[in-house]
Amino acid sequence: MKAITILLLSLIFSNLFAQEIVEKEIKTEVNEVTVFIDKAQVTRQKTVDVNSGITILKFINLSPFIDAKSIQVKASGEVTVLAVNHQQNFIDKLEKSEEVKKIEEKLDDLNDQIKLEETYLSILKDELTFLNDNRVIGGKNNELNISTLKDASEFYSTKLTALKLKEIERNNALEKLRKQKNELQNQLNTLTSKKEFASGEILVKVQSKIKTNPSFELSYIVDNAGWYPTYDIRANTINDPVEIIYKANLRQDTKVDWKNVKLSFSSSNPNSSGVAPELKTYYLDYYSLPPIYNKSINSVSGRVLDQENNPLPGATVMVPETTIGAVTDMNGNYSITLPNNAGYLTFSFIGFKTQTLPITSSVINVKMFEDDAALQETVVVGYGIQNDAEISKPLQSRVAGVSVNKTRSRDVESIAIPFEKTENQTSINFKISTPYSVNSDNKNYSVDMVVYQVPAFFQYYSVPKIEKEAYLIANITDWEKFNLLEGEANIFFEGTFVGKSLLDVRFASDTLQLSLGKDKNVIVNREKEKDFETRQFIGSKKEESKSWKTTIRNNKSQEINMVVLDQAPVSKLEEIEVTIQNVSGGKLNKESGEVRWEFALKPMEKKDFDLKYSVKYPKSRDLTIE
Repeated sequence: MKAITILLLSLIFSNLFAQEIVEKEIKTEVNEVTVFIDKAQVTRQKTVDVNSGITILKFINLSPFIDAKSIQVKASGEVTVLAVNHQQNFIDKLEKSEEVKKIEEKLDDLNDQIKLEETYLSILKDELTFLNDNRVIGGKNNELNISTLKDASEFYSTKLTALKLKEIERNNALEKLRKQKNELQNQLNTLTSKKEFASGEILVKVQSKIKTNPSFELSYIVDNAGWYPTYDIRANTINDPVEIIYKANLRQDTKVDWKNVKLSFSSSNPNSSGVAPELKTYYLDYYSLPPIYNKSINSVSGRVLDQENNPLPGATVMVPETTIGAVTDMNGNYSITLPNNAGYLTFSFIGFKTQTLPITSSVINVKMFEDDAALQETVVVGYGIQNDAEISKPLQSRVAGVSVNKTRSRDVESIAIPFEKTENQTSINFKISTPYSVNSDNKNYSVDMVVYQVPAFFQYYSVPKIEKEAYLIANITDWEKFNLLEGEANIFFEGTFVGKSLLDVRFASDTLQLSLGKDKNVIVNREKEKDFETRQFIGSKKEESKSWKTTIRNNKSQEINMVVLDQAPVSKLEEIEVTIQNVSGGKLNKESGEVRWEFALKPMEKKDFDLKYSVKYPKSRDLTIE
């Protein structure tokens, strides 16, 4: 009996020790970042020593803006990933950068100096008050003589002057200190907000049968980061190719600095919905209308709170009659992508009343209320240690959105050129070969991604009726292969900055036109020829004739190609007749009245173009003609 008791006790103690799980904190550095138009994907890599058994690896000091549904964990080595969880640490705040620390130290020192100067000023004011309150010389029983009055006057004047001068000096010093404080405070505000954010943490539960040192790769999406494209467009002469410098304007305030990371830029946007639209049946009947296609809501986000306005982490959000759902994070936030024609969302949490609400906005915040009946029926189940066979099974349940992968090795791609462009099915990626650092300060960092040397056909363009200027246009064919996005462009021509333009590829046809700005060496003039302007009456009609002369002169040292546009009026009434008399060989579009001259102009050459037309209309009517 005693042996049986000892055996039972030993089994109990061994079971208790077997249930003890080691937790290990892991510090990592950001290795790779892919920045999207909005948000960024951060990758961290770390080799960790793991003992046999079950270990919880806590990856700490991460961004507070992690999207929990985007977390992916890859492990290489003799380990099995059992579970992944995301949480925020409100006790250990994120460590401030050295720049922020230095500014805060200077602010503390300035505050001490300001207090000291304010104390000196207070003492001076007390001395001035004391001096003014004791200006009465002598007393009722003491006679005042000239000598005493003179001494008192000199003392009072000298003392008052000294105190006033000290007061001015202290006020000037105080003003300078406050100015320095404001400057430092403004600089600090640009680097970080006053709010202290909790650090993000990712807990990875692993099991190993032996002591090993596997490599882990964590990747996740973070908010407060993004980029947009701009360009530098340079043309040295109209005989050379156009140089297009493709630039990424990057900013991030994820509260974690990116130090010497492999940086990539992607044209995709994680916020945009990937759900394709669907047609509705178009039933044709009397008194019926065609189907209406309103812009549908493709995703919904929001926050789930309890009746006391506390966040409810772990609440379930589902699209009814589907398996599409999401779970709220530690702050009660959720986001869910919707299928077409989704009209409702169901919110549920253990011990709270389930709510089904219509989808009326892309942001839906919900307050949940306790269900007393449900609380009385809640059963708590405890889980013991699984055996090897159970642990080796695939996880039956995972954190929503978390991807767990096990890999034996990871291929590392080498980049032999300054950048690598990858064309995916739905986006374009640019990889920067040189390690890059970006601080979490929300400042704009300009990164040169690609430099293209693009053949172009140059042509000058002018509409002298509107503006007597010649614009240089670079016409680029096969522009689609450069994967350009719409963005602002800085224009440089012949080594000089000439202004800004817009590179908008959304509406470009087979040829992309880049405006390189005005060229003052191409002279444009348009004037009315009054000698040919007539007005006469013919029967019941009145006839007016107009004549315009356009002159183009090339003051450049090379031949140019040019397009000049003008216009003649177009009649909308039969009683108004427009007759085109002369367009100097230009092409006339009868529907729009546009006249187009396209020609080459040699150096120092000048060409004249005439536009003459007459308008006949009833003499009883008034008509305004240019």
